[in-house]
Amino acid sequence: MSEMQDNVVPHTRIRSLRDAIRKVQLGEVERSDVVVELQDTERARLDMLADELKDVFKEIPEDDDQFSLQIISGSTPRLWIDATSHVAVGGDRKTYRFLKDTRLGRVVILETAIIDDMADCLTEYIAERVIEREKALEGDWLNSRLKEVAQESRVVRVRESRTSWLAVAGAFGIGIAAGVIGLIAFAWFANPI
Repeated sequence: MSEMQDNVVPHTRIRSLRDAIRKVQLGEVERSDVVVELQDTERARLDMLADELKDVFKEIPEDDDQFSLQIISGSTPRLWIDATSHVAVGGDRKTYRFLKDTRLGRVVILETAIIDDMADCLTEYIAERVIEREKALEGDWLNSRLKEVAQESRVVRVRESRTSWLAVAGAFGIGIAAGVIGLIAFAWFANPI
């Protein structure tokens, strides 16, 4: 019997429900303080990274509104770069994780504890996106220009086709007139009266 009592985990005896509730509430407050402290740590690391990128964001063309560079707090604070990519702090609270949402799921582009490496990667990513946007705009311009040229050439072809139709009709009329004159001449010379 004494062996069974030795195996029992000792616990504090609480005689009132009020004391038990107070003890549970204190435990929850301590746990939430730890969570808030961790979120504050993550936020501070993301703030440092955002400071590293401020000059890069100043250089983005004013008409390019695809980038946001803002930290959104939540259960996991995130530094949003654009609508599909963000940086979060890893579980060890030291590692930056650059994530991108794609049609195939979320992809980790870079995971590093070195802030300069992450800032360089983000700068290169932003540069690639700016160039992609410029190419898309240039493609749109080229496409509209090609449509204009196609419409202009279509108008010229319509005019040419009208002109060629008139030429064909004129040639056909001349041919009929020549044929009729030829038949009359043949009939005149073939049957002299």
